[in-house]
Amino acid sequence: MIFPNGPARLPTTTRIATDVAMRDLGRQLAGLLRAGDLVILTGPLGAGKTTLVQGIGAGLGVRGPVTSPTFVIARVHPVVSGLSGASGSGPALVHADAYRLGSISEVDDLDLDTDAATAVTVVEWGAGLAEGLAQDRLEISIEPDADSDVRTVQLNGHGARWNDALMEAVDRL
Repeated sequence: MIFPNGPARLPTTTRIATDVAMRDLGRQLAGLLRAGDLVILTGPLGAGKTTLVQGIGAGLGVRGPVTSPTFVIARVHPVVSGLSGASGSGPALVHADAYRLGSISEVDDLDLDTDAATAVTVVEWGAGLAEGLAQDRLEISIEPDADSDVRTVQLNGHGARWNDALMEAVDRL
C-alpha cells in the first residue's frame, strides 16, 4: 500500500524502512507515470532519492543502471528493447540532478523539456528550480528519521493530472 492516507488527505505520506522498500515504492509509482510527467524529488544527501529513481526506472523498464547524475547533470534512459527488436511499452526516463545548478536559467539550459513529451522526467534537488518545466507535476520529499533508517516520503500532486492520478491510486487499494 503506497498511499495509506486516503483521497481526502492529499498530500499522501508513507514511511519506508529499507532500500528495497524504497525501490518497490518507485516501481509502484512507475505504474502511475506516463510520458510527459514531471517528478521533482527533494531530501537531504543520502535520503534515498536515487534509490527511488532506480525503482521508477525498473518499473518503466528502462535501460540502466540508474545512478546519480550529480556530475553529468542529466541522463536519458531509453526503454529496453524487446527480444523481437520492438521497443518496450513505457516511456523513457530522463533523470536529472539540479544539486549543482544555481538558477532556473541553468535548468532551462539543460533542455529537459525537449524530451518531456516522450519521457518521464525526474529531477533530484529540483525544488525551486524545476517547477516551471510542467504545470502538472508530482513533488516527492524524502526525510530520514533522526534515529533510524526509516524515511518519511510525502507525495504532493500539483495540477489536475496528479490530483486525479493519486486519488485513482488510492481508490485501487
